[in-house]
Amino acid sequence: MNTLLVSASPRPGGNTDTLLQSIAEGIASQSVGAEVVHLRDYTIHPCIGCEQCRKDKTCTRFYDGMHLLYPKIEESAGLVTASPTYNYNITPYMKAFIDRFYPYFNFTNPRPGPYSCRLASTYRALLTVGVCEQKEESELGVTLPAMSDAFKAMGYDLIEELAITRHYAVGSVKKDTRALERAYSAGVKLAEAIKAKQ
Repeated sequence: MNTLLVSASPRPGGNTDTLLQSIAEGIASQSVGAEVVHLRDYTIHPCIGCEQCRKDKTCTRFYDGMHLLYPKIEESAGLVTASPTYNYNITPYMKAFIDRFYPYFNFTNPRPGPYSCRLASTYRALLTVGVCEQKEESELGVTLPAMSDAFKAMGYDLIEELAITRHYAVGSVKKDTRALERAYSAGVKLAEAIKAKQ
């Protein structure tokens, strides 16, 4: 059993990374593997809609960092995606990451029509995290649904959405005991959901 935790923050050691570490600790406390990756460390081209992957079942247009992540995605029963809020939305790193899941979809002809996702053949649990500097959760805009809705369409079971507000300065969340406790508890909850389905 393994989970993949994905940070879409461009800032090393920032609040998004810190929250993911607490989530990873919660997951590990339940004897479930937790691997954290930072999208800033990978070169991931945005999807260009060439649709060659409909035939090839993987992206053959770009050979980049996403091909390093595809095996990790496929082997993980859990996925945690976390992004700071940029203009009421996810960062470009997360957008490119999500769009490059397109090869996992099977489509019927003619289009539009029913579609399915090959990742849905096994149980997969999801936790999404949005971070913003403003006080109100509404200031996150579509940060959480941009992640949650996309992965639910792929068959992931959304366990929880974490909205973390009032944090901008690098490392400020380290002093927010409540936020760290929520992150840890969410990790435990995700791991429990995975274990219950094994």
